[in-house]
Amino acid sequence: MGKWRCMEGCGACCNLDPRERPDLDSYLSPENLELYMSMVGENGWCINYDHDMRKCTIYEDRPSFCRVKPETFLEMFGIEEEEFNDFAIDCCVQQIEGVYGNPSEELETYMAG
Repeated sequence: MGKWRCMEGCGACCNLDPRERPDLDSYLSPENLELYMSMVGENGWCINYDHDMRKCTIYEDRPSFCRVKPETFLEMFGIEEEEFNDFAIDCCVQQIEGVYGNPSEELETYMAG
């Protein structure tokens, strides 16, 4: 696979349903876990996600755990920078499949990259 990139108009990562992420406390600090849980809406989606526009309404000010960067993945998952790209791609593929299914237009678009 190529280089990791965020696919505009996807929003799969904004589905924060904690039932789908039972290990949150293993990679989020207590403070970040509290912030994360405060962002989960009744439907499991982030309260800052605009479903009509398929965009984050706080993108520039989003929490660190919402940022796909080597330093974030090192801190949260212990993933070294040389492993970041493949790990981030795998995370996106799994999240897109979990949210939109496989096959899905979103997954097809992401894979076509």
